[in-house]
Amino acid sequence: ADTACTNRPLDLVFIVDSSRSVRPEEFEKVKIFLSEMIDTLDVGERTTRVAVMNYASTVKVEFPLRTYFDKASMKEAVSRIEPLSAGTMTGLAIQTAMDEVFTEEMGTRPATLNIPKVVIVVTDGRPQDQVEDVAASARTAGIEIYAVGVDRADMQSLRIMASEPLDEHVFYVETYGVIEKLTSRFRETFCAVNVCALGTHGCQQVCVSNGASHLCDCYEGYTLNPDKRTCSAVDMCAPGRHECDQICVSNNGSYVCDCYEGYTLNPDKKTCSAMDMCAPGRHDCAQVCLSNDGSYSCGCYEGYTLNPDKKTCSAADVCAPGRHDCEQVCMRDGLSYTCDCHQGYTLNPDRRTCSRAITSSLVTTEESCKCEAIIALQDSVTSRLEALSTK
Repeated sequence: ADTACTNRPLDLVFIVDSSRSVRPEEFEKVKIFLSEMIDTLDVGERTTRVAVMNYASTVKVEFPLRTYFDKASMKEAVSRIEPLSAGTMTGLAIQTAMDEVFTEEMGTRPATLNIPKVVIVVTDGRPQDQVEDVAASARTAGIEIYAVGVDRADMQSLRIMASEPLDEHVFYVETYGVIEKLTSRFRETFCAVNVCALGTHGCQQVCVSNGASHLCDCYEGYTLNPDKRTCSAVDMCAPGRHECDQICVSNNGSYVCDCYEGYTLNPDKKTCSAMDMCAPGRHDCAQVCLSNDGSYSCGCYEGYTLNPDKKTCSAADVCAPGRHDCEQVCMRDGLSYTCDCHQGYTLNPDRRTCSRAITSSLVTTEESCKCEAIIALQDSVTSRLEALSTK
């Protein structure tokens, strides 16, 4: 009781799942959690009012906000709650809270008093009805919803029903046996205590107490991240914040300049100049390095061609088609070539073209006479033909 809240009145409604999946011994753990939560609250007619609802396929209001204004009576009523042991109609339970509990007739204080309306849903399953629209209506009506999931609880459903920011309104525990762990979390949330002094605020650098709540802040040179807890060094490399010619590297609230590959930082530590990438030791070209604005490409000496690796060279095949002017045969000679001819041909004086070879042989007198006779006969026949043609 000495850790009770002091300065933050609430109209607080617990909505507890007692469906078939919650075993009797587990439901007893839930009732212990409710009793411990009641112990931490500043309960009273003018301070925090508490109601408890029990749901499964049906919904039962165990006691509304107007019934008990002392802890002993509340805890006694909690101890008598029995599980309903059926389905999981979470949407129906939230709708019933809006219709039958958060009314002035049932003990909710008038809106003019600005007393926060808070719901804590405890469940171990997935809702079997449409909880999303109902929860949205409740939030629109000004009801702040905390979703507590246990064991098999569907995390997506918890997030759908809870208020923003989700990381402050969605809780999960592995078993009902450790649900009491959440008591201190809710005490920090609901009570007017110095959360920063408790050491459980979650701020990475600076915690600023803000009444019953707290805010996180950062050291100079850092900025608060969107999660509102952690910090990042101020981006000194944002456009307009630096003087780097090419690359700005953020460095713990400051920055240093760097250059693209193939460039080197000048002595002013801001501007860059292209490197001589073809200087000895800077490239891996086998023969020729061609510098190209901070980069390089490889080439080869005359008579060589660049290999597919774009680095090494191979002697060119000077006898490949289209590379030589030999009429018949090209013969490589180192990095040059010579021409030759097929059998039965001889190379002409131009050393490129070929002519059919003239075969000489020894001719006997007899063969010579035969040749002369044949020639004479041919001449005679030709003359006779011409005479006949004339006649």
